[in-house]
Amino acid sequence: MDRLQLSHTIRNKQSFLCTGLDTEMAKLPRHIQKNGEGLIQFNKGIIEATSDFSAAYKINTAFYEQYGKEGWSWMEETLAQIPGNCFRIADAKRGDIGNTSSMYAKAFFETLDFDAITVAPYMGEDSLRPFLEFPNKWVICLALTSNPGHKDFQKLQIEGKALYERVIETVCKWGNPDQLMFVVGATRSEDISVIRKLIPDHFLLVPGVGAQGGDLDSVCKAGINSEVGLLVNASRSILYASGGEDYAIAASREAEKMAGQMKVFL
Repeated sequence: MDRLQLSHTIRNKQSFLCTGLDTEMAKLPRHIQKNGEGLIQFNKGIIEATSDFSAAYKINTAFYEQYGKEGWSWMEETLAQIPGNCFRIADAKRGDIGNTSSMYAKAFFETLDFDAITVAPYMGEDSLRPFLEFPNKWVICLALTSNPGHKDFQKLQIEGKALYERVIETVCKWGNPDQLMFVVGATRSEDISVIRKLIPDHFLLVPGVGAQGGDLDSVCKAGINSEVGLLVNASRSILYASGGEDYAIAASREAEKMAGQMKVFL
C-alpha cells in the first residue's frame, strides 16, 4: 500500500486507528479454547468487528513466534483475515547486517506480504537499506518509545540534541516520507510536537494510547499534519474490552469510540 492509498483509506474510514493484534492465549475469553484454533477464532472476530473503524492492523510477531512453526502459521492465518483496504504492519523490530536484513525483508514483504515492518536503527544504514529497496513497502523506524527504559539511551544529549532526534535526522537521509515512518510513543505529547517539527511530512506510528495511558486528543493535536500523518495504535483496550462472549461487540464499540474521537481532527 503506497502513501496515496494509505491516505485514501484514512479519509474513507474517517479514522487513523491501528488495531494491535498482540493476542495472548491466556487472555482469550472464557468460552474460547486456549489453543491455536481459539486464537485464530478470536483474531477473526476482532478483525471483523473493528475493520470498519481501523485503517491499519499491527501484528506483534513475538506473540506468535513464541509457539514456533505453529505460531508462525497462526500469524499467517491472522494476516490473511485482514481486509485488503487496511494497512498491515509486522511489529517485528528487526535490524541486522545487510545480508541478514535482506532475508528479514523477504520474509515479511514477500513471503508474508505485510505493508510495513518496524525496525531498530542501531546498526546503521546498511541494516535498513534492504527494507527500503522494496517498492510500496514501508520501514517504520523506532524513534522515541513509551517504555520506561527509553530514557537509558533515547533521551541522551549529544551536542545539544537528544539521541532520538539525531536518529530521526539521520534515518531521514536514507529514505523519504513515502517509505519511512517513525515509532513515537503516545505518553508524552510534548515530545510528539518536537518530532513533528523535525519531520513535518512523515507518518508517525503512535503506540501507548489506551491501556498504556496515552491521551488520544493530545496525540492528535501534537502530531496531525495536512495528510493526517498518524496511525494511532491501540491493542489491549480493544482486544480485551470484554472477557465474555460479547468480546467482539465490545471491541467494536471501543474501536468506534476511538474512531469518533479521531474524526474530529479529519
